[in-house]
Amino acid sequence: MPVTRLTNARFLTMDPGHPVARDVGIRHGRITGLDEAATALPADEVVDLQGATVLPGFIDAHVHLSWTGLKQHTPSIAGRTRVDDVLAAVEEAAVRTGGPGDWVSVAGYDQRALGRHLTAAELDKVSHGRRVFLMHDSGHGCVVNTAVLDLLPGVPHDSGFLAEGAMGAARALRLPHSQQELAEAIGRAARTCLAEGVTACAEAGIGGALLGHSPVELGAYQLAREQGLLPLRVQLMVAADRLHPVAAHDADGIPRALDLGLRTGFGDDRLSVGALKIFTDGGMMARTAALSSPYEGLAHAGRLQDDPLALSDTIVDGHLAGWQLAIHAIGDRAADVALDALERAQRLRPRPGARHRVEHAGLIRPDQLPRFARLGVTAVVQPTFLHSFGDDYAALMGEDRAPWLYRGRSFLDHGIPLVGSSDRPVADGSPLRAVQFMVERASASGRLIGPDEGITVDEALHAYTVAAAHACHWEHTVGSLTPGKRADLVVLADDPRHVDTSRIGEIEIVATYVDGRPV
Repeated sequence: MPVTRLTNARFLTMDPGHPVARDVGIRHGRITGLDEAATALPADEVVDLQGATVLPGFIDAHVHLSWTGLKQHTPSIAGRTRVDDVLAAVEEAAVRTGGPGDWVSVAGYDQRALGRHLTAAELDKVSHGRRVFLMHDSGHGCVVNTAVLDLLPGVPHDSGFLAEGAMGAARALRLPHSQQELAEAIGRAARTCLAEGVTACAEAGIGGALLGHSPVELGAYQLAREQGLLPLRVQLMVAADRLHPVAAHDADGIPRALDLGLRTGFGDDRLSVGALKIFTDGGMMARTAALSSPYEGLAHAGRLQDDPLALSDTIVDGHLAGWQLAIHAIGDRAADVALDALERAQRLRPRPGARHRVEHAGLIRPDQLPRFARLGVTAVVQPTFLHSFGDDYAALMGEDRAPWLYRGRSFLDHGIPLVGSSDRPVADGSPLRAVQFMVERASASGRLIGPDEGITVDEALHAYTVAAAHACHWEHTVGSLTPGKRADLVVLADDPRHVDTSRIGEIEIVATYVDGRPV
């Protein structure tokens, strides 16, 4: 097997034992040595990186690849701010789609751009007999026309807007996507990730009612890999609503599981089963994140996905079945439910190395921080949310709560592992732009949101490399440029530590390597 040496670069290894290198040796897709250990071996190929800065490949610990790829090929109304313009685009999509009774999907829906939700009656006027489904950009709601509502008697809705479980009921009416269609969508999304320097990611929930696309969705990822459509590492979170009661031996203590006891860790370092994804609340964009006190200017405080005890039972059962848990909790009330359940689960069966995660951790009160730390819970945040939606979120939370949004410094100061992610396609997926926000805490308009929560560039890079690898149980394989690990790396045109903070997100991705090969 030939040896490749990458040279003439500033390698930021993220390994404290050898933090900066100039040469890296690669063989069999793994790093063989740094500096003298690399140059001492004869190389079959020497690649001059011409003074570039090189980091371990970024790891996005919370993405939706299937959804991203499908959305790229779905008619979109994103950017439109007038109701008439949106309805015209929906009508155009309807006319181009099949005939009466067929489904029409439209992406890019966000009521905030319009000032209100569309109604089923408005969609009826432009649907031409089709069943219209407008997916909310948050993934926590949709707007449908009367032809769809007629198929959902008894499902609560607000003039056509369906949120959370009601949206899931509407999605369930449709035939699942084929594995081939999903494999191709996954491939499209994967190529987008690579272009932004992402070499590994965690798919945040397959097979579920809210964001799943097929009851055999895992097979679509296997198919994508077999067909060469999966050029990066992927870990698959399984939606908790796929669990069912099992008659396991009493000594196993497993009340609910997937068939055959499949759980976190099955697979290899290219495609594996990761955490169990559990939704406790909704999202701030859809005003369904569960808060302990009402949103500013609204008469409600969001909602939980289910009765708190039912949610707690699911969390405990997943823990007992041996899963790592990835608990979606955006609002502080949802975080209370998650923390209470994790405390109960660890009391029943202590698993100090479980590495349970709270996904989003969007609004965390000061009193909740010590509980995160005590329970060893990882916070998997989406920094770009506040860049893209920060003005809206800060207004919703008010002056007192806005500094608690998508924290950084407070997590680190309490010893809570901080992991960066994108929630792609809900928000921009670029890790470099997210790193910039983690440092400067500025929304797109320039508004500072919780500036005391800003962290250093090194800490932000750590969140997208070493910390993300640990959260996904990949710390022995990727996350740093350490001999023996996979040669996954990203080549940058500049050093994020040495440019002005406002320019970090603009740094060019020169190349992305997976297993030592440019992809």
